[in-house]
Amino acid sequence: MQQYIDKAVEQFRDLITEQLARQNRMEKDNFVKDFKNAEKIVIGVCGGDGIGPIISDAAQKVLEYMLADEIEKGRVEMRIIDGLTIENRLACGKAIPDDVLAELKACDVILKGPTTTPKGGTMESANVAMRRELDLYANVRPVSVPELGIDWIFYRENTEGEYVLGSRGVEIPGKLAMDFKVTTTCGTKRIARAAFEYAKQNGKNNVAIVTKANIMKKTDGKFSELCHEVAADYPDITAEDWYIDIMTANLINENNRSKFQVFVLPNLYGDIITDEAAQIQGGVGTAGSANIGDRYAMFEAIHGSAPRMIERGDGAYANPSSMLKAAEMLLRHIGFADRADKLAAAMKVCLETEKKLVITGRKTGASCIDFAKYVMETLEAL
Repeated sequence: MQQYIDKAVEQFRDLITEQLARQNRMEKDNFVKDFKNAEKIVIGVCGGDGIGPIISDAAQKVLEYMLADEIEKGRVEMRIIDGLTIENRLACGKAIPDDVLAELKACDVILKGPTTTPKGGTMESANVAMRRELDLYANVRPVSVPELGIDWIFYRENTEGEYVLGSRGVEIPGKLAMDFKVTTTCGTKRIARAAFEYAKQNGKNNVAIVTKANIMKKTDGKFSELCHEVAADYPDITAEDWYIDIMTANLINENNRSKFQVFVLPNLYGDIITDEAAQIQGGVGTAGSANIGDRYAMFEAIHGSAPRMIERGDGAYANPSSMLKAAEMLLRHIGFADRADKLAAAMKVCLETEKKLVITGRKTGASCIDFAKYVMETLEAL
């Protein structure tokens, strides 16, 4: 038994040393990518697996249509990045194979399809690995249901919490297992700053800080404390503490959910609650997600790779709406807000107003690529 304890202590020492080094790197790093003045923007399209390549291809075609003039003059380049399939990752024994990671780092922004994470074992999620390797610290997920008075945006810390060391816990066979949660000063302050800055720039006056600080006193307590330190720089914005359990109830409470505007929260809570919020909007298939860092950004659907659809032969009928929403967020991020607005308007026509084609996820509905063509035809008409 003592040998397991000694090994766990040694491993924990290594993890603390590693995370302190990461905190120190964040303190020194002050580079921020300026897309407005960039001579060239490289967009990588990484299909992933399951339905990922299908819906990514649809979104790629829409992006190429909308950026045709910029691609023609060489300011925007689209690159296809293969190799992030579950088969290739298992064969390499890595969440992201080295050659794929090198290709990703050669891009400025990435449009990424869903990826499968094996249950059990030690293989890390490709998403978690990508967020860490590219330091994509802000997961940004908007949810809007105007008829219900809902206009939310979630700023989820993306590189810390339970996920950063999620595959590196310790275990004493037959006795216990422990995983670890990480909250750093720099990591928390930068996600808080992103949330409050968004609120300031978009006329919002309330930021909900969502934790379980009454129980997780060291990590969540630190997260809340640091968010309030940042909030002091934004005196016109009210910062309110909420516990994650009551907030999940508040999102479905019709009497008070419309008062919420901007949320900032740690990694795990953000992962869970944004799926709940997307379900209120119409399902996880309707929501896109931005993963933002200072150098890189990655845009994706919030749902998984849907292997069952592939197994039953319905992959071609997958709904690309989430990836098209991600493409809209990508356009906005690289400085084409007017084109992003146009895509959002076209999606509203296709999904809510006109609805010439309906995606059902089966052969009874429109195919993924036909829906993408419908969106492009709508864009042409706008």
